[in-house]
Amino acid sequence: MNAGVVAPFTWPVRVYWEDTDAGGIVFYANYLKFFERARTEWLRHLGIGQQALREQVGGMFVVSETRVQYHRPARLDDLLLVTAQVQEAGRASLTITQRALLNTPDGNEPPVLLCEGNIRIGWVEAQSLRPQRIPTSVLEALQAGV
Repeated sequence: MNAGVVAPFTWPVRVYWEDTDAGGIVFYANYLKFFERARTEWLRHLGIGQQALREQVGGMFVVSETRVQYHRPARLDDLLLVTAQVQEAGRASLTITQRALLNTPDGNEPPVLLCEGNIRIGWVEAQSLRPQRIPTSVLEALQAGV
């Protein structure tokens, strides 16, 4: 799967009071929540409903590794653009490159990179949590969407 060919999936996220610390800056761990939302919406956009997969196939994705680098802070009321793009696809896991960008108010300037990371998600059998191969239908949907 060659993820570098097309633009990444982008999901807007507004920064709310609950996302910030006492200084009005997004709490660092909340970027992982933003990344999760974007991955979930990306999969939904590709026709991959995670609850439906669990019910129909008996498996689910779980996060097995994260690497996050913070560049600049986001603040209360900022509109972020959070991206998701497959970097690497294996038989039982995917590495997703994700970014949180500050959308400029006028839209005339490029978004500013705030945070970026690589999230590795593995496919497991839902009951036992043992690793399994990602279903072919899921891999095909990912390839069709790339």
